[in-house]
Amino acid sequence: MVQLYNLHPFGSQQVVPCKLEPERFCGGGRDALFVAAGCKVEVFEVTSQEMCRSRCTFSTLGRVLRLAYSEAGDYLVAIEEKNKATFLRAYVNWRSKRTESSRVCIRMLGHQVEAPPNESFRDQMWIVEMPLAEAPLCISCCPVRGDLLVGCTKKLVLFTLKYQVISEELSLLDFERSLIVHIDSITPVEISFCVGYVAVMSDLEVLVLKLESDCKNGESVYHHTRKSINSVKQAQGINNETLQLESDDFVICQKPMELLGDKSEESGVSVTLESTGLADERIKYFHVQHLLYRRFAPDISSYILPDDIKLHSLQLLPIFQTGSINSDGKNSSQEKELLSLFCFFSLPHVGYLYMVAKSVELMSVYQYPEKSQQAVLTPQFLHVITSNNLQCFTVRCSAAAAREEDPDADTTLKACPPVSMDVCALRIQLFIGLKAICHFKNHIILLTKANPEATPERRESPKRFLSRKDASMKPRIPPVAEAGWNLYIVNTISPVQLYKEMVDYSNTYKTVKTQSCIHLLSEAHLLVRAALMDAAQLEPGEKEELLGAFKESCGHLGDCYSRLDTQYSHLALPYYKMSGLSVAEVLARVDWAGSQKYEKGLLFYINHSLYENLDEELSEELAARVVQMFHVAEPKQLPHILCTPSMKKIDPLTALNYLMKLDSSRCSAILVALTKAAVALKMGDVDLCRNELKAHTEMNLVGGFTLEPRLLVQQKKGQIIPTELAIHLKETQPGLLVASILGLQKNHHLEIEEADSFFKVLCGNSEGVIPQLLVDFWEAQLVACIPDVVLQELFLKLTSQYIWRLANRQPPDTTPLRTSEDLINACGHYGLIYPWVNILISSNPSPDRKYSEDLSKLQSLICGPSFDIASIIPSLEPLSEDTATGLSIHVLCRTRLKEYDWCIDMLLERCPEAVIPYANHELKEDSRTLWWEKLLPELCQRMKCGGERCQLYLSSLKETLSVVAVELELRDFLNVLPEDGTVAFFLPYLLYCSRKKSLT
Repeated sequence: MVQLYNLHPFGSQQVVPCKLEPERFCGGGRDALFVAAGCKVEVFEVTSQEMCRSRCTFSTLGRVLRLAYSEAGDYLVAIEEKNKATFLRAYVNWRSKRTESSRVCIRMLGHQVEAPPNESFRDQMWIVEMPLAEAPLCISCCPVRGDLLVGCTKKLVLFTLKYQVISEELSLLDFERSLIVHIDSITPVEISFCVGYVAVMSDLEVLVLKLESDCKNGESVYHHTRKSINSVKQAQGINNETLQLESDDFVICQKPMELLGDKSEESGVSVTLESTGLADERIKYFHVQHLLYRRFAPDISSYILPDDIKLHSLQLLPIFQTGSINSDGKNSSQEKELLSLFCFFSLPHVGYLYMVAKSVELMSVYQYPEKSQQAVLTPQFLHVITSNNLQCFTVRCSAAAAREEDPDADTTLKACPPVSMDVCALRIQLFIGLKAICHFKNHIILLTKANPEATPERRESPKRFLSRKDASMKPRIPPVAEAGWNLYIVNTISPVQLYKEMVDYSNTYKTVKTQSCIHLLSEAHLLVRAALMDAAQLEPGEKEELLGAFKESCGHLGDCYSRLDTQYSHLALPYYKMSGLSVAEVLARVDWAGSQKYEKGLLFYINHSLYENLDEELSEELAARVVQMFHVAEPKQLPHILCTPSMKKIDPLTALNYLMKLDSSRCSAILVALTKAAVALKMGDVDLCRNELKAHTEMNLVGGFTLEPRLLVQQKKGQIIPTELAIHLKETQPGLLVASILGLQKNHHLEIEEADSFFKVLCGNSEGVIPQLLVDFWEAQLVACIPDVVLQELFLKLTSQYIWRLANRQPPDTTPLRTSEDLINACGHYGLIYPWVNILISSNPSPDRKYSEDLSKLQSLICGPSFDIASIIPSLEPLSEDTATGLSIHVLCRTRLKEYDWCIDMLLERCPEAVIPYANHELKEDSRTLWWEKLLPELCQRMKCGGERCQLYLSSLKETLSVVAVELELRDFLNVLPEDGTVAFFLPYLLYCSRKKSLT
């Protein structure tokens, strides 16, 4: 469906002062228009400020049949006819030709220039003749590389653009025939070529291919497609007998067909590549990929067929990567990198626009009110001419390309009108006798010819019977030039000016509240977006104006989606974001004096915007209006709205009154109670706050904070800010606060670093000092076994804090929420403290006892099964081994690392009474031999030295001998006894060993 508007995309109009009736014309370059008439080509300079003027004229070999210009290489190429023979010629360096009599040099394709370079040599125009085995039918130049593709009867010939180096200062543009594409069963009428993509059109068929250059090792450069035409015809049920039925009186019409992507290989069109270039060419094509095949069939229901039911205006339109559209106007890249590619072709009454790069799909169908003669596609518009009208249609290329360029084009961050949106006709402009059209930059070139003697074409109904004779008739040769023709240059107005007109036009739909308003504003948005993507066509300073229009269009679309009740109301959010408007500016656009019905688009935008912790604070008046709006439209969202930082200036009494009116059945009672408590604190009513909190259990309150984290934690400019309610809970219910923050972390409302930062800011300790409340939170994380927490990192945090306090004799700033006994009972990561540790601590009373909780927690954590002990060793340096505290930690860590020798020596030296309990607990299994290899010799040696601890060593030795006597045989026991003449002391144990032997 095509929407029709009456806008004015066409601005000024100029008449090209041609002397002869133009037969072919094309535009190109910065300001050039080429007009071919007879055996001459006249070049006109086209500017926006003044009438176009003739720049130069040069002669051709014969009458020009086709004309094309390439911006890459700045050359003109023509198919010329002389004496019923056709020639292909390229005109190079044409800008240097001042007069018609200026010197022109003609050379054959690829022939080396041997003349010595001089000033005249450098500044003359060159004509490059390109011989072909078959007559050229059509031509196309690649807009990026400047390569030339020529269509012949059954093949396409690719000429690669190159430069012939004459000297260090001079090089000449040249071509090399590098590839032949053989195409069976299609005779090209028009072709289009762009960076390896090829579109071929016959009277009723269109084929789009992609030439690929990824050659495998040892692969031939001559390839056939997988399906031959015969096999496909057999698959379609068309055999040779059927084909033989064709005669002069009958034509077999094949059915219409549309094949997209890989399926287009089933079209029956055979394509082969033949490489003819040299080995050092810039690019070689080795493969062909079929992208699109479409075949049309005329309506033969009445057995008659108009003469002119044929395809026309084949075109490939590239859109290049130019960088994202940013709010600051910065563009990341200006290089020509293909972003998306589109293919257009048309029947007399309907046009088709396909996307063919990355994905192949039909984007738009254009229905014309009259029979079309020719059309040109631009990134912004489709211009179509009928016999008497110039029509301007919108296109969806920028919408498709925007999605290729930006993956966020359809999210809550950004939006773009859909490709499937109906196209519209902006203008139908009357011209008498339109014959041809072309386009370059912002100029539309029109050829008109009024022939009063001829019957108007639309009144004619030429019909003929289907016959092969008629199908083979040649087109009528154009008559000799007659009076009544004109060549016009119609300048399109700037995108910004047309955008403003479209916005003004859309105002007529605002009061009606229809989709037409959104549709027209979407067209205006796409117009500006397309102009921004076509950055090469922008004048200096025009980009800033376009960016301003782009933001403004986003604001208008945001207004539409926020006020109209549509299924796409959520698009108000991304469009308002793209507009750069603040929440206050958006609210200022709302008609508060109107009805009290607030559409879901506006509510969706405000709710999401306020939820994103914006640094913007609404005024008291705007905040009150927002509260009133949600009270009427979405009361269940009211507690969430009141908790946002943007609503900080809301009058607490107003907020409390709205909360009192909430129906408990429509909103969470816990959440409402917590919000009331927060509002009561702002009012200074501590009693009301306390009563609201007491009305619910701690578990329910934790669940309420999970529903709305901003009751406790808010962010401002990226910084974590505790709320007044969080500060109140820190003083009155720290356990509830820790449990609530833990619940937020469990439900992924807070990251680990954010939770740590919250407690540090909340407690306000000096830098480097960890508050006890944060330690309580770390311990709670271990107890709760949070999945996202890295255990070893948490262990290191806790042990480092325990060690720092013990080493610096720094008590906790608040009473810990859990004792070591609580942690051991509740958490498997805290292990039971080994018995010998208590003996070690009790044997040496010290002032460290007032830090017993930190010591017990540290010891319990080291005794636990999960902690990687090696990671804590570097942190033990502040703890001196001279104290019982430090000694217990060092011995515990060395024991976990199985350094038993060191531990036994240290205990014998510092705490002998703990040696035997230590040995009984630790020296087992693989370490059992240390009883007689390490402990027994050490005790014997220390007894010889005597001293005040001799009695302790003696009792330890007796315990050791009891164990050794049981473990060893008599002979082995004798071998481990000391050889110092004290055997009499060991006689009881020897006797025990001998009795044990006799029993066995």
